[in-house]
Amino acid sequence: MSGLPLIPFGPHATCTLDLCPLEMSVLQYRPSLASSVAFICVFAVLLLIHSAVGFLWRSWWFLGCMTLGCVTEIIGYAGRIMLFYNPFSFAGFLMQIICIGCAPVFYSAAIYVTMAKIVENLDPSLSRIRPNLYYVVFIVSDVFSLTLQGVGGGLSTSSSGQSRAAVDLSLVGLSFQVFSMVVFCSLLADYMIRYSKSTRRATTSIRLKLFLVFLVTATLLILARCGYRVAELSDGYSGRLIHDEPLFIGLDGVLIALAVFALCVGHPGFVFLPSAIGLKVPAVCSEEGFVLQNK
Repeated sequence: MSGLPLIPFGPHATCTLDLCPLEMSVLQYRPSLASSVAFICVFAVLLLIHSAVGFLWRSWWFLGCMTLGCVTEIIGYAGRIMLFYNPFSFAGFLMQIICIGCAPVFYSAAIYVTMAKIVENLDPSLSRIRPNLYYVVFIVSDVFSLTLQGVGGGLSTSSSGQSRAAVDLSLVGLSFQVFSMVVFCSLLADYMIRYSKSTRRATTSIRLKLFLVFLVTATLLILARCGYRVAELSDGYSGRLIHDEPLFIGLDGVLIALAVFALCVGHPGFVFLPSAIGLKVPAVCSEEGFVLQNK
């Protein structure tokens, strides 16, 4: 190995901790083994909870999104464990940067569809856009931003992280994701305000209030996390934020774990009735005071 050139990053990386200083790695630190294992356990437990309530309430779309998100998170933190043992592991870096970076898109998709169902069954006339556009427009936006991030990540890989254009492309994708989430949050807030002032609104039960509070909380947590990732990537792989593990743990791992937990209560099955083919609405007012229309 001593006769080979020392390559710290890329598919042909030859560096190890025995041969190269830690500062030559992209992250410039060894990811905490304890925190990575902890997050794997947390997301595994959350996956079990969402699987249980998903089958109980037969909310298949929501369950699918949450499953994909949690599994992707677990793979990402497995990549960070690989980086603990070898901070120059190219496979480990790709696993953590792609999987942890993309996982929130699945949670957002679950929220978008849930928002469409809320608007459809509370009062569609109060919404600025048609209910189905909540998931059509914003899921397409997330796919577009994810594509930009993927292309940027691929270019970064081929250039061994030296291409500023690749970083900028990923940054544009992340920024667009934040922009689309801000627009979604604005529409959500606007609808909730208009509904609360509507003379036609039904009696709002504690159950419905809890559902909405936790759904909004999850949305804001995901938005805050995406904002952090934009700031992190703004200086590329040489910036200060990407080398700050406590900040990553707090503003990525913790925020997303809390968001996924919040979606256990901000779950459509909490207020919609289950059926053999998925969640549906009753033809009459529910016992909780949540008036839903039979569509």
